Amino acid sequence: MTFDPVSYEFSQPTGPAPIRASTVLPARRENIELRTEDGHTLVGELALPESGQITATLITLHPLPTHGGFMDSHVYRKASYRLPALAGVAVLRFNTRGTESPRGTSAGSFEEGIGERQDVEAAVRFAVERQLPNRWLVGWSFGTELALMYGAVEPVASQVEGAVLLSPPLHRATDAHLRLWADSAKPLTVLVPEHDDYLQPAAAAERFSLVPQARVVGVDGAKHLWVGEKYASRVLNEIVDDVTEAGSGPEGLPQVWNGPVATSAA
Repeated sequence: MTFDPVSYEFSQPTGPAPIRASTVLPARRENIELRTEDGHTLVGELALPESGQITATLITLHPLPTHGGFMDSHVYRKASYRLPALAGVAVLRFNTRGTESPRGTSAGSFEEGIGERQDVEAAVRFAVERQLPNRWLVGWSFGTELALMYGAVEPVASQVEGAVLLSPPLHRATDAHLRLWADSAKPLTVLVPEHDDYLQPAAAAERFSLVPQARVVGVDGAKHLWVGEKYASRVLNEIVDDVTEAGSGPEGLPQVWNGPVATSAA
């Protein structure tokens, strides 16, 4: 059975409530479908602010599906739960080809990051057609490879402002792709966990030195999967700081919410 985000049941607490891992804040959420140029239908979800201006749009690219990555990988799930309400940010999540989640299964099969180029293009095209403003790619692990390989070339390059990378392994993305980002002059923020399994901060700084505009941030104590509310919150703050004019504020995004909330089963 396909999960429908309108099934969240919101209630009004008696006072300000702490924002926990499973807290869902109000947003306009809808299940969406993306169609690729090679004929695949990809499933996803779009979360928009309930009201007011959209400050930025995140087009999220999830971790490796053959190792458990999907549109509901926890940082992206929390982004969709919180950022529309806390920062006016639209969050587009989707399953790349052949990937399954509670939302459903995208058509096709995993293609080692090659066929997935068309998945990235379909997501960006959808955001453009919906007139979602200030579009940014946000890649995590395998998703960083897709962002690096395809974000600085057309048709994507002219449709996005830049990218934020979480735990880049730099397995598929090469120095040639980094040079394309350098040539594009588009902003690139690279969040690297201190204890990453694949690429740690010092090595990341060396590799990304090919991109003069890249901002490489080592995060003390963090691991590749950003497990723990402390690290998930740090990632969301860094993203909002990069993609919005107002940023997350001097103390980061609010950690309590005074309004209707729902609780996710995940």
